[in-house]
Formats: sequence, C-alpha cells, structure tokens
Amino acid sequence: MTILAHHTDTLTRDALAVLQPGFEGTTAPSWLLRHIGEGLSSVGLFGRNITAPEQLAALTAQLRREREDLLVAIDEEGGDVTRLEVRGGSSFPGNLALGAVDDTDLTRGVARELGRRLAECGVNFNWAPSADVNSNPDNPVIGVRSFGSDTGLTARHTAAYVQGLQSAGVAACTKHFPGHGDTNVDSHHALPRIDVDLDTLQARELVPFRAAIEAGTKAVMSAHILVPALDPTRPATLSPQILTGLLRKELGYEGLIVTDGMEMNAIAGTYGIERGSVLAIAAGADAICVGGGLADEATVLRLRDALVAAVREGTLPEERLADAAERVRALAGWTFRARPDARREGSRASGIGLEAARRALAVTGTPSPVAAPYVATLAPVANIAVGDETPWGVAEELAALVPGTASGVYAEGSGAEDVLAAAGERTVVAVVRDAHRHPWMTGALDALVAARPDTVVVEMGLPRAEPRGALYIATHGAARVCGRAAAEVVAGVR
Repeated sequence: MTILAHHTDTLTRDALAVLQPGFEGTTAPSWLLRHIGEGLSSVGLFGRNITAPEQLAALTAQLRREREDLLVAIDEEGGDVTRLEVRGGSSFPGNLALGAVDDTDLTRGVARELGRRLAECGVNFNWAPSADVNSNPDNPVIGVRSFGSDTGLTARHTAAYVQGLQSAGVAACTKHFPGHGDTNVDSHHALPRIDVDLDTLQARELVPFRAAIEAGTKAVMSAHILVPALDPTRPATLSPQILTGLLRKELGYEGLIVTDGMEMNAIAGTYGIERGSVLAIAAGADAICVGGGLADEATVLRLRDALVAAVREGTLPEERLADAAERVRALAGWTFRARPDARREGSRASGIGLEAARRALAVTGTPSPVAAPYVATLAPVANIAVGDETPWGVAEELAALVPGTASGVYAEGSGAEDVLAAAGERTVVAVVRDAHRHPWMTGALDALVAARPDTVVVEMGLPRAEPRGALYIATHGAARVCGRAAAEVVAGVR
C-alpha cells in the first residue's frame, strides 16, 4: 500500500468512526455491516428498530459480529421518551417524576435498573439523562424530561442518574449542553435562542453539567441553541467557544462530546448537515448523531466524504478528526470492558419503576372508588422528541382495574359537550398533558368541571394549572407506570 493510500484509508476510517448513524428495519442492512467493518464505531437505534427485547438482543448481536466493541446508542430516557418500550409505554417514570420524589437513591436505582435492561439487550450507550433546568414552563421540547425547575435538585439527580446508569455498564450521555431549559422554540423545527447573561448561565444552566462531570459522565450531548452570552454567532453544537473553551477548558471535561441530531432543522435548515458536521467536529465535538430522520447509506457517505474533503482542503485539522475518532474508540473500549459486570448484576429491582411512579403522584382531593367511569383523554399534538407512536394515558390501566370503564380520545376542536355526550351519566376522568400550554384543553376542563363537579382530572404533563375537579392527580409524566399509579388512585385500590 502506498503512503497516500494508507493516509486516505486512515482518514476514511476516522471519518466513519465519528459518525453515529441510524438505519431502517429490525435487522441490520448489509451496507451498515459493511461500514462497521470499514471503521464505523457507533450505531444509533430508534423506536423503528425495536419490537421486543429478544429481537433487540439479536440485532445487537448481529451488529457486534462485525465489531465486538461497537457503541450501540439509544435515546432511552424512560418516562415519555422511550425506545425500548415504544409500543407499550415505559416501565420507568421520567425525570420530572423522579425530581418530584426527590430521593437520589431512588433515581440512582431507577437508572441502574434501566441500564441493566439496556445492557441485557446489548445496548451500551444511552443518550440520557437530560440535565436541563426547566426554567421556562412553556418550553415545547423539555418539560417533563427535566428533573425540575430548581437548579440544585436538577444537579443532584443528574449526578445520581449518571452513577446509576454507568454502574450497569452503560455509558451516560448528559444533555443538552449548555442547557435547553429556557427556550421557547423546539430545535427540531428552528434555532432556539437563550438571552440570559453569563452569571445566570453559570448559576443555573451549567450547574447540573458540572455535577454530571464530577459524577464521571462518559459523554455530553451538545444543544442546537444560540447562546449570545457565550457565542453570538454560532449555536452550541458548532461553537469552539462553547465546546472547547467552556466545556473542555473551563469545566475540565475529558469525555466524549456528541452532537444532537444533525438533521434537526436548527442545523440542517441553516448550515446543512455536511457543513454542520464539519463545523461541529472542528468546534470540538467528537461524534455526529444522525439517523432519527436520515437513515440511509447515502447520508453516511455524504458525511464521511464531507469530513475527508474538509481535512484535505485544510478547513478541518487532521489531528482534530483523529482526536475525535480516538475518543469514540476509547468509549467503545470502556463499554466493552464494563459489559461483563452488567451481565452478572442481575435484576434486583424489577418493580422500582412503579414504586417511583406511585411516590411521584401529587393528589388533591379525597380519593374514593369510581364505578364504571368514562375516561376522556384530551390529547395535544405529540412532542417530536417523544413521538406519537407511544401510547399514554390511564384508560387501559383503569379498564384493567374497574369493570365497565369506557373511553374516548379528543383532539383540539373538541369540547366539553363532546365528552359529556359520550359519557352520559358516567363519572368523567379527564386526562390531560401540559394543559397550561393548550387553551382549548383548559377551556374544556373548566367546562367539564362546571357541568360535572365530580369530574376527576389527571394531569400527565407539567402540572402548572391550578388543581380542579373533585379529585386532581398530577403524575409528573406520561409513562405507562405513571398511568398505572394514577389509575390505582381513581380505582381506590391504594
């Protein structure tokens, strides 16, 4: 092999190593297996790739026949954002519920059990937890994914989550640096901007990330947000001041830096994914997450070739690409060494998710058993980060506890009169999600409670509105176990 050919091969392998692509299907396509053999070191999994734990274990085994230390990543926050249980709802409450309980041992235990289940299926890298302080209650993308609006609480639970997850041999990826909690725009659709001063950032947004770094988080995910106090021109994912200056130098972080999904419109619609990926690596990122939407070989080749071309053109230092690739391989090595410990651990807390969901409930009013209720789910448009394929609510769980339960789902444009017509004489259980963000939902609730004072209200999002109804239950999340915990209260079984 000539020196030039060897150099080209090294560049290509490094460019592949920094990519974390997704793919379609529940088995690995041939093109993906080929690129793993050529140097691809990470793969991202999404709900479309998973049907059952056994299938997922077979898929990860298939991938690892090409590279035994492959990083297999997933966006498994628990709670509202689940890929492992995308078709039935999560067995674990999300961050807001854990923050509501405020027991760091519980948070650590939930994360450990979640990590154990991931490791059992061959997943060794989790794009979680969210360390965002939910300082803006109208935030359209964080909400219940945050531990809360209190900085200290968020910091201590972020650290506990990182410790629990990594004790199971699964690398944590703390997100979304430098903090996505004070935005009012979803970065899936546009570029959010946080206009706060540096002192506020240091005292609020950065505190949980400092805690995660001290806890040993193996990865940090950047946010596609513009923070003028840190960099007035480039979003965090593309900013040397934020990724290298702040995260690496000031905070002293040495682990892997991963981008949020590069096909999100905050980057794709402003810089394009090829230029955006080059700028991200140059800024200090080590891995490019792509595949939530773009999940084909053409995307992998486009990004690989863009990185190689940037090195040859001198716009991306070769040593920066090599350093990024080495950080990816180093994390892959850690997960490979940690994997046997996760296998030996075994399940010690299979019911911890439901226990946590029960403890997270906030109940206003005096519970009493409801016979044959009518469950009216007032459903908002799904948050894109959560997806619309994961079921939520209390109807199914309540039907399993109370014979004769009936139910209906109502979208914007529906009103109390529609619910009352369907309910007849039954007691109405109105189930909502972030009612404070949807005037139509608030209006329907007010009318229902006025017409039927015995209405039960279950809020499965951020509980910002005043409690209403004869019984008001805030679950602090819409995981399946949160629905189960609320149903138990309505049914009078606890």
